[in-house]
Amino acid sequence: MDSAQRIAREILKVADIEVNGERPWDLRVRNADFFGRVLAGGSLALGESYMDGWWDSDRLDELIARILSNDVQHMVRPSPRVVLLWLKSLFLNAQRRSRAYNIGERHYDLGNDLYGLMLDKGMNYSCGYWKRAKDLDQAQEDKLELICRKLSLERGMRVLDIGCGWGGFARYAAERRGAQVVGITVSKEQAELARARCRDLPVEIRLQDYRDLDERFDRIVSVGMVEHVGFKNYRRYMSIAARCLAPGGLFLLHTIGANRSARFTDPWTDKYIFPDSMLPSLRQLAEAAEGLFRIEDLHSFGQYYDPTLMAWDRNFTVGWERIKDRYGERFFRMWRYYLLGSAASFRSRQIQLWQIVLSPYKSSSVYESVRD
Repeated sequence: MDSAQRIAREILKVADIEVNGERPWDLRVRNADFFGRVLAGGSLALGESYMDGWWDSDRLDELIARILSNDVQHMVRPSPRVVLLWLKSLFLNAQRRSRAYNIGERHYDLGNDLYGLMLDKGMNYSCGYWKRAKDLDQAQEDKLELICRKLSLERGMRVLDIGCGWGGFARYAAERRGAQVVGITVSKEQAELARARCRDLPVEIRLQDYRDLDERFDRIVSVGMVEHVGFKNYRRYMSIAARCLAPGGLFLLHTIGANRSARFTDPWTDKYIFPDSMLPSLRQLAEAAEGLFRIEDLHSFGQYYDPTLMAWDRNFTVGWERIKDRYGERFFRMWRYYLLGSAASFRSRQIQLWQIVLSPYKSSSVYESVRD
């Protein structure tokens, strides 16, 4: 046994993970170079070596949850890519206007066939609300209804959906509440399908960056979009939302959140899944909103992202045969690592999910929190 393997085994013991053990969360190594690769390359190398088939686990989600819960990741030195991301965060605005459509092209435009088989029937790519739901479809519908109730959405209201995805909320709000919705996205594939799904409804879907907005709305909602805004742009994002919101309006921000303020994301996630993304902290969001909005309500339900992601993984694996010829085996392993690793992150409470309701700073109305 070489020194790299010996060190790796000792580190994994902290999380009660055995190399080539028999428990579902144990790690099975198929390439002896795995140990040195991961010790030298950190989380990026761990993900890439899984994509390359160098190791496996029957319960990848539980293995990663144990790693995160025991801070094993901090026992391995940062990879050079972490240093590069840090330097980029200092000197560049990775989410500047000229790069606004990058995330759409690289992630959301991967293929509507992929997302169609993975997501619920309403095509909602965000955390469901499982308080009473028994399946993914109901969890997503309950989430949409919860948003409508928190916004006190009424017939005829003009609503802005920043980061509208495939039109899940826009369609629900128009059909169930009679709202007039403008949805914006930076994904051509999303825009095309959202327009088709919202045909014959009072919904307008635009391929548009949020920085180009300058019109008034009764309500604003943004679900799973601020994760792509970047810490250098949070204040501008809030300023634009404040400019577009009517004096008596409400703004609901639904976002994954970090426990600590950061300036960049995990290097594997940045390279393969969400380029230039980062999770905001409550401090960063509150500072960006200061003097523009009042924070009326904060609802944390990150525990529901674990079952959401596990449901997406089941749908993805069951439907894989239908799309495998287009995407290939390495993509299959990459996508499962993303889904199950994300589930592990929520299970271990490393990241959170918040719904934040904001009102204009000078509003005199009184808001009453909604949960059910």
